[in-house]
Amino acid sequence: MGNKVVHFEVAGSDAKKLQDFYSSAFDWEIDANNPMQYGMVNESSAGIAGGVGPGPDGGGHVTFYIQVPDLQAALDKIEKLGGKTVTPPMDVPGGPSLAHFADPEGHFIGLVKG
Repeated sequence: MGNKVVHFEVAGSDAKKLQDFYSSAFDWEIDANNPMQYGMVNESSAGIAGGVGPGPDGGGHVTFYIQVPDLQAALDKIEKLGGKTVTPPMDVPGGPSLAHFADPEGHFIGLVKG
């Protein structure tokens, strides 16, 4: 079996508006009660864990996260195949270790250590 998609993220300039939209449109339970106002989507309401929150630098994106055992090894392989590292491995305070890459066409994708 290949690496699983374990998380999605929707980010934009108005996190509260996006959280209200997705919560109302799809009956998702979203908890944004944290200092970053990052809304964690309850997996049982969406089928997969996710988040809806503010985008970096006020911009927006939609991405998914693939679980891998070794972030740097995955990035090294991705770069050999024509992708590029966007965010090197980092630890999210109180959360997982993650990284981001761009595929050969520039799509922004996340990796999470698991």
